[in-house]
Amino acid sequence: MNTARITLASLVLGSIALVSAHAAPQSYDFKDPKGVNNVQFKLDAPLESITGTATGVTGTITFDPAAPAATSGRIELATKSLTVGNPVMQEHLHGANWLDVGQYPVISFEAVSAANVRSQGSQILADVTGRLTVKDVTQEVTVPVSFTRLADKLGARLGDDKIKGDLLVVRAAFVINRGEFNIQPGQYTDKVAEDIHLSLAIAGASPRE
Repeated sequence: MNTARITLASLVLGSIALVSAHAAPQSYDFKDPKGVNNVQFKLDAPLESITGTATGVTGTITFDPAAPAATSGRIELATKSLTVGNPVMQEHLHGANWLDVGQYPVISFEAVSAANVRSQGSQILADVTGRLTVKDVTQEVTVPVSFTRLADKLGARLGDDKIKGDLLVVRAAFVINRGEFNIQPGQYTDKVAEDIHLSLAIAGASPRE
């Protein structure tokens, strides 16, 4: 009888430990060796519609699917990686009058809190509030975000099944006003829209031994 009780207790404790380990927060690195992670932007003015991408994404997010409201982290984007199709337009974009990539090499978003957390299939949706910094101007913004944790898929993404680990896919779309970040406020609005539509699709890696 005592042996049976000990065995049962061991099984219960083992199950609790297993659940706890599975639910533990994981840290995901968003520096992507494939260069697939990207941010897209669009400015749709009366005379011109400007679209572009950026792939210089880095940062770390700590995420626990059992407690998504506790998500924290910081994502950075290298401003020099922002590209548009027109070379002259890109030179202006990088120049001192606009983003001034030499003086302000990074755009960053630091998560502060998450609200309205809910599940939708394999995704966890949340409204993430954080500090967005562009050209050393920081504004609080709230962004609708989807998180998808893909267990044991790191090797598949990197094309090497010997690599073990999980992925966290983050997608978001939101709008900011360039004037609020000191990007030529109120200027050239016939060709450069004041609203910048941003969308990102990025995946972070959490390797395992």
